[in-house]
Amino acid sequence: MIKQITATSFLALILIQGSAQTPNARPRSQSAKLDKTLRAMLHFSVPTISVDSLKKMNDRILLDAREQKEFDVSHIPSAQYCGYDHFDPSVLAGIPKDKRIVVYCSIGVRSEKIAKKIKAMGYSQVANLYGGQFEWGNSGNGAVDKTGSKTRKVHAYNRLWSIFLDGDKVEKIW
Repeated sequence: MIKQITATSFLALILIQGSAQTPNARPRSQSAKLDKTLRAMLHFSVPTISVDSLKKMNDRILLDAREQKEFDVSHIPSAQYCGYDHFDPSVLAGIPKDKRIVVYCSIGVRSEKIAKKIKAMGYSQVANLYGGQFEWGNSGNGAVDKTGSKTRKVHAYNRLWSIFLDGDKVEKIW
């Protein structure tokens, strides 16, 4: 026998579900293909923020969790290199535990893992940049190379991952 759901119980169910962080409440990528990949690969174990939110955020530490060769090609201005395979927690030395920290990588998978490590070190305001350097570049935002010069280049990690970069807005390097 199927129970009838009253309008009141249906509304209560919607409100309860809406109060949790659902995938619809999370940032979205400009690319449906990247968005679908991110929603499948991320665990959402740390809060995510959008590129637009990052651009409005003052007084924060920005950490790049890619490898040195990727960082050298281009990175978001003001980002500090922290690495992934050889994550260097010493970049956090002297940073208060309640300081806002945003971690990014190419798309957000590696940075989610590093952000989780940083949270485990006792930092309370850690977020992962949804879509990472790819979303930053695809949104038309500027990047700098290892010398601090502006560049359109983005290290795509490899040829496979380069499908998520908009070749009209960035120059793909791997």
